Amino acid sequence: MNYWFIGTGQFAALCLENLTKKNIAFTKIITGLPTRSGRNGKENPSPVELKADELNLTVTRTGKLTENHELLSEFENDKERPDLIFVIDFGQIIREPFLSGTKFGCLNIHPSLLPKYRGAAPIQRALMNGEKFTGVTVFKLVKAMDAGEILAQEKFEIPENFYASDLYSKLAEIGCEICVEALKNLPDLVFTPQDDLQTTYADKITKDEFQVSFTMTAEKFCYTVRALDMSGGAYVIIRNKRLKIWRAEIHEINHENFGHVLKFENKTKNPIISCENFCVELCEIQSEGKKRMSGKEWADGLRLKLGENLLQ
Repeated sequence: MNYWFIGTGQFAALCLENLTKKNIAFTKIITGLPTRSGRNGKENPSPVELKADELNLTVTRTGKLTENHELLSEFENDKERPDLIFVIDFGQIIREPFLSGTKFGCLNIHPSLLPKYRGAAPIQRALMNGEKFTGVTVFKLVKAMDAGEILAQEKFEIPENFYASDLYSKLAEIGCEICVEALKNLPDLVFTPQDDLQTTYADKITKDEFQVSFTMTAEKFCYTVRALDMSGGAYVIIRNKRLKIWRAEIHEINHENFGHVLKFENKTKNPIISCENFCVELCEIQSEGKKRMSGKEWADGLRLKLGENLLQ
């Protein structure tokens, strides 16, 4: 079989690793162009390119697929044309001839229970919404976003202590397992239509959603922190400065005012702050320009006191 892999992001990189471990060999691995940062425009290869290098695999960088004449030309040759393309976390709309110019089309591994959470941020939205279950779906790409027929799907119960980074790894692992199992039936793959009436969407996370506040419920505060640990981290404003929250836990402590330092956790000595209903323990944080540290280290440096109002 002539398999191609097209992907760019972190979920794609995890899937590339898992599929390779399961002896799926790709004749071509295609990824997006590097981003650039800093004054000197330093190149930042995509997560897929970094993972491919780690696995000693060769990658092909591309801008817009439909403008890559070298790749397009391979669809004109029966020997070079791929039999099946894996398109995962790529960031471009897949058009012809990639979409249906192969024997078995394009397959996508999507970290949700489609048709629920179609779109750009299914893992983040599931966590932000406090979902108890999510899952992963292998489906055939069509023109409409995440609307193709389903080849395989598996449900997954989200542990209470799971962050986005945990879900990325777990769902990539499960998705590749069920995908490889389903491909054993080639060429007789069986697909099931999605129920469009059950569709929900996972829109891209906006900038203002990264800010959390002690005026939120403790659940919403922690759900947001868990959802965004792969996206740069949620933050709260304290003393007119951003404080990134990398790890936080809910404490069901009743109180009268939110935004106050109610206590310091007995074992960790991390600060416990009152929210709209219950409280949150700040377990791992990062001040502007500083490295990550425990809540205790931060509180000690700031000389936080019991009863202090952090909303002032």
